[in-house]
Amino acid sequence: MASPTAIVVGAGAGGVAVAARLANNGFQVTVVEKNGDIGGRCSLLHQNGYRFDQGPSLLLMPEYFHGIFHDLDTSLAAEGIDLLKCEPNYRIWFADHDTLDLTTDLAKMKAQIEEHEGRAGFEGFLRFMVESGRHYNLSCEHVLQRNFPSLWSMLRPGLLRVLWSLHPFESICSRVARYFRSEKMRQALTFASMYLGMNPFEAPGTYSLLQYTEFADGIWYPAGGFYGVLDALARVGTRLGVDYRLNSPVSSIHLSPDGKSASGVCLQSGELLHSDVVVVNADLTYAYNHLLPKSVYAETLKKRQTSCSSISFYWSLDTTFPELKSHNVFLADEYRESFDAIFKDNHIPDHPSFYVHVPSRLDPSAAPAGKDAVVVLVPVGHLGDPPASNKESPKTPEPSWDNTISQTRTLILDTIEARTGASLRDHLVNEQIETPRTWQAKYNLDRGAILGLSHSFFNVLSFRPRICHPWIRDLFFVGASTHPGTGVPVCLAGSGIVCQEILATREEDVGGSRYLRVYGWVVVVLLGCWLWWAFGGGICLDVVWCLRVL
Repeated sequence: MASPTAIVVGAGAGGVAVAARLANNGFQVTVVEKNGDIGGRCSLLHQNGYRFDQGPSLLLMPEYFHGIFHDLDTSLAAEGIDLLKCEPNYRIWFADHDTLDLTTDLAKMKAQIEEHEGRAGFEGFLRFMVESGRHYNLSCEHVLQRNFPSLWSMLRPGLLRVLWSLHPFESICSRVARYFRSEKMRQALTFASMYLGMNPFEAPGTYSLLQYTEFADGIWYPAGGFYGVLDALARVGTRLGVDYRLNSPVSSIHLSPDGKSASGVCLQSGELLHSDVVVVNADLTYAYNHLLPKSVYAETLKKRQTSCSSISFYWSLDTTFPELKSHNVFLADEYRESFDAIFKDNHIPDHPSFYVHVPSRLDPSAAPAGKDAVVVLVPVGHLGDPPASNKESPKTPEPSWDNTISQTRTLILDTIEARTGASLRDHLVNEQIETPRTWQAKYNLDRGAILGLSHSFFNVLSFRPRICHPWIRDLFFVGASTHPGTGVPVCLAGSGIVCQEILATREEDVGGSRYLRVYGWVVVVLLGCWLWWAFGGGICLDVVWCLRVL
């Protein structure tokens, strides 16, 4: 009997991971990638001996990285991946020139916390760790390892029992405020919601799990760059028979004559590749609107709340600046206003919070000896509404990106110099830049949103676009905008769920018993009525859509 075949569209974290998993389960897998290398947003940039992580630069939730290599009968160490521990995790730079080092060293943390919170402050920190640890463990058990194919799947007894313990209806900021009274500690323990491209004043309290894993597991950096992890996964996949076809953009998903199942992909070159299963790792909103037949649902995805974008600078310096740690966060004095500017007004704040990574501080191979490689990530609004610079109203016509970038660069360099005393501008020998437009062009990201769809409550679990296409069989999705969500470790977890679903569809009819299907109809209708009453008709588009998959 011939082995089943699968085509994976896109070689980002989710695509590389699901390809290896499927190959390990007997599939003949072909990965088709638009660009000339794997990795997607985890790719590396090189310039005259300098190396930059284009996207992720912090390895969080290490158990998920170790887990996938274990599932493939190998390990990070066996594949030559050396994880370097960051110490401290971050240095926080405040507008008043104060600093705070977030660290896994509890003695150092205790002294810093008591400086801001008083002698009882460390007890508050420990209670916060208990809550955030609960968020982490419950999310791993009930969300990151399970599929949510329909609304009624959210009524699993296990999830219902712990739902309120996850605090999904409170913001991270409101939860942190229960344990800390100083604004600096509150800011230092909430900015990480930006990993999800979300406003900390709106992100569900559940996501304090990020702070937990940073303190409990530490922050790590793969020697040679984050890309090395995906490259290792690709090598494992290749050993298992995965065929990688680079520079092979896809024009459409090929469907059966009745349009009810996927049977391969059409490349822009005109070549048709056939397969039993298709897994899409391209941006999900792009795929629905450009690779599949037009549909009402595809249009609704373009209106969904999405993550922010970024202007990212990659700077080659002719010297080192030891004032900067490996990971640095510069927080705006007007903390809340800076996030409102991004997420409510969709423009660049007058004084943004931003992140600075110096890979050469931890890994000398990132830059020539005696020199620094520096990455600056400035969160900005996504495309769609006219992006405005800090000098222009979001209601005005779209400004020149050259002007916006110039103003932002000046602001960032001035801020770094004012707070650290380090004058980078006189030592900058080369610069590369990514903007919302280049993110969109390189990776087909809807609205240039670097982290896909938002993780607001009505964009997660069963409300998030599901991993199985609602009415096209043998078509699956993996990556940031499908379940379970964005971030490399979460996409790695998602690859396991997708693989399980594909294997299940090969063995039995999906959908469950008649009783469960009828039960699902009843639950969806009742929940839909409540949502209509509570939130109006807009949210019910997704409810109506769910009726089609029950």
